[in-house]
Amino acid sequence: MKNFFRNASADIPASVVVFLVALPLCLGIALGSGAPLFSGIIAGIVGGIVIGSLSGSQLSVSGPAAGLTAIVVAAITKLEVYEAFLVAVVIAGVIQITLGFLKAGIIGDYIPNSVIKGMLAAIGLILILKQLPHFFGYDKDYVGDESFVQGNSENTFTELFRSFQAITPAAAIVGLISMVILILWETKAFKSKKALMLIPGPLVVVLAAVFINIAFASYSPGFELENKHLVSLPIAETPAMFISFFTFPDFSFAKNPQVWISGFTIAIVASLETLLGIEAVDKLDPFKRVTPTNRELKAQGVGNLVSGLIGGLPLTSVIVRSSANVMAGAKTKMSTITHGLLLLLTVFFIPKVLNLIPLSALAAILIFTGYKLAKVGLFKDFYKKGMDQFVPFVVTIIAILFTDLLVGIVIGILVGLFFMIRSNFRSAVLVVHDDNRYLVRLRKDVSFLNKPIIKRKLEEVPPNSYILIDATRADFIDKDIIEEINNFLKHAHLKNIKVEIKKNSTIKMHSLFNEPINL
Repeated sequence: MKNFFRNASADIPASVVVFLVALPLCLGIALGSGAPLFSGIIAGIVGGIVIGSLSGSQLSVSGPAAGLTAIVVAAITKLEVYEAFLVAVVIAGVIQITLGFLKAGIIGDYIPNSVIKGMLAAIGLILILKQLPHFFGYDKDYVGDESFVQGNSENTFTELFRSFQAITPAAAIVGLISMVILILWETKAFKSKKALMLIPGPLVVVLAAVFINIAFASYSPGFELENKHLVSLPIAETPAMFISFFTFPDFSFAKNPQVWISGFTIAIVASLETLLGIEAVDKLDPFKRVTPTNRELKAQGVGNLVSGLIGGLPLTSVIVRSSANVMAGAKTKMSTITHGLLLLLTVFFIPKVLNLIPLSALAAILIFTGYKLAKVGLFKDFYKKGMDQFVPFVVTIIAILFTDLLVGIVIGILVGLFFMIRSNFRSAVLVVHDDNRYLVRLRKDVSFLNKPIIKRKLEEVPPNSYILIDATRADFIDKDIIEEINNFLKHAHLKNIKVEIKKNSTIKMHSLFNEPINL
């Protein structure tokens, strides 16, 4: 409780920012998933309150994720009944809890830093590219879609091109004013005023956007934004109607094998996305705190269990919301929990007010967040680190932009693995010479991948030479390498090459006709 009051000045404004980001994303992902709109809100509330309370992460924010949209669409289509899909979500939650107890969270520790940073930069670029159409009032694709190939037969770039040809003037004005406010809120002049710093810039943006649109309606009828350009939240006229928005699973469908297949698929993909998200958020955390990943899997499992029981979509740790949380200055998990409470209270008490918010204003907030994640300086920093860091970083970005998060990460890891093997391949064998005196030094782990270079270098040694093979610095030598050296020793005398092998700090001379000695 002391921590809550100590950090309230940072966490409460941050929670408002996350709430404003989460609201349209929850609705958009539900729409794109073919699920009831309110199911996205339920998932957002559970992700904030339940997972936020149980998680060991101080900054991660969970909710319905765009990365699960295709899986959810496929599952709902195959199962046909939403209540059956909810059983799959409950099963996914139980599987995630089990994975947590099995300590499967260690998987996230094997993701290279260049790939994690590339993922964050890619999310930033996706936010910019995907939100620009909404910024200009072109709302054909649902808010929160992160896939390159969209459901409306467009892709990221064709959608962007079309948005420039179909600009809604009122939306563009609201978006531009919103962006100016966000930029001003980050200047020293505004940051120096403590009273202003207690008010989150995105909240000012939303309030200004609502009043601007009201002014359009009052002073220039017909110019104001249509409902399709505003937040569209289901409205309950009575408490009973609000309760009716909740759907409950029908466990009689548990006999259907497809329900279990869907549950297992959701569990695996959601767990992977969560571990990636947690790893990314820990990289952004200014306090460099480390999230216990196994506890996170258990928390996500409980969250999915609860979400499935009351009609919500499956949940993961969501990088967009988590990034917005970090950028807004949150310090503890109270920001995450409070954002969940805000979702619950506002959709119950003031849904009509929320439906006045222009999507272009929310797009400006997301574009601004995206810019912070994909700053030019980040690219410069990785370029300075060398190609072995820069190439996996850039490849990860490109792969995520043109595929999806998980596929892009796998491609990035494979490229990073290539550079790791390449680095080990080059550094494991050192060959130097002076006239006809040669040194072949084996270092670190010498695997079968080094066999071609060793074979080539040994064959290049000219007749009447002396060669020292130094294996004292090798931690591991593959048997293929030993066999290759032994083969060389067998015919070295034919070229009058004198060979010496140094092993374990002991130098043993081998005459031209000695039997080769295994390393």
